[in-house]
Amino acid sequence: MNILLWHVHGSWTTSFVQGKHRYLVPVNPARDEWGRGRARTFDWPDTVEELPLTEIRDVDVAIAQRPGELDLIPPHVPVIYVEHNTPKGDVPDTRHPLADRDDLVIAHVTDFNDLFWDCGGTRTTVIEHGVVEPAARWTGSLSRLAVVTNEPVRRGRVTGTDLFPRFASVAPLDVFGMGVSGLAGVTTFEDPPQHEMHAEVAQRRAYLHLCRWTSLGLSLIEAMQMGMPVLALATTEAIAAVPPDAGILSTRVDTLVEAARRLIDEPDEAARLGAQARQVALARYGIDRFLADWDRLLEEETCASR
Repeated sequence: MNILLWHVHGSWTTSFVQGKHRYLVPVNPARDEWGRGRARTFDWPDTVEELPLTEIRDVDVAIAQRPGELDLIPPHVPVIYVEHNTPKGDVPDTRHPLADRDDLVIAHVTDFNDLFWDCGGTRTTVIEHGVVEPAARWTGSLSRLAVVTNEPVRRGRVTGTDLFPRFASVAPLDVFGMGVSGLAGVTTFEDPPQHEMHAEVAQRRAYLHLCRWTSLGLSLIEAMQMGMPVLALATTEAIAAVPPDAGILSTRVDTLVEAARRLIDEPDEAARLGAQARQVALARYGIDRFLADWDRLLEEETCASR
C-alpha cells in the first residue's frame, strides 16, 4: 500500500513507518513544515521515500495530521486524519475542525482525546500509541532527574515548565528536546538524536512527566519501556498509561516532589518501580499491536473507497 503522509510528529511517525507499506513523505527545498522529508534525528527504514508533493503518484490512502493538508491530497484518495493533540479551545465544548464530515475518519491517539473533542457526526476511532522499543536500558546511575519535552520555554504552564524549579531543588534536572535552550536552573540538551537521548535519559534516576494538558507524551512511554521509574501529573491519559504499581501519579505537586526525593535516596525502590513500568509499557504500547491496529484501519478505509 502506498501511503502519503507529511513529516509532522517525528516520534509517532517513527512508529508508523515500521509497517509493511511504502510511505511517501513530501519534501521541499526549504525542508519546512510542509516538506520536511525524511527525519534526520530518528531512524526510519528505506520504505520511507521523500519526494516533492507534485511527484507523488499512485497513492492508496493519505494520513492527514493538520487541516491544511486536506486540500493538498489528490481527489478520491481515502483520508484518515490523525488527531495527536488535546483540544485547545473552550474545553470541553471544543469543536474539532473536521467535525460533521462524512469523507474521512478521525483516528485519535488516546481515549482522552476522543472524549474531549466534539467531532459531531464525523466517524472516529482510537488507535493507542505504539513505540519502537528503545535499545537503551535504565541504569539510574546518576542521581539526577530527566524531562523530555518540546518547546518548554514557549509553552510554559502547558508543559509544566513552571514546576521545574521545585524538582531541581531535590536533584539536578536535565531537560531534553526541541526549544529547551534558555531554561534557567536546569541542564538542557537541545534536540539530540533519539538514540543518543535515550542513552542519556536512561542514566537518570527517574523520569518526570509534568505536562498539565497533553494527549500522551511518547517520551513517557519510551522511558517506561527502558525500565525507568516515572513521576507524572495525574492528568489526561497519563492516569491510564501509568498504573499505581508502575509509577507515582498525583495532582499534588508536593507529593511528586517528595517521591522524587525518595527515589533519589532509594535506588532499589526506583529499580522496582521501573521494572514494573517496563512490563506495563511493553504490553500496552508495543509496536506490533500498534501496527496491527493501523493495518486493520487502513484496509477498512481503502476497501470502503473502492
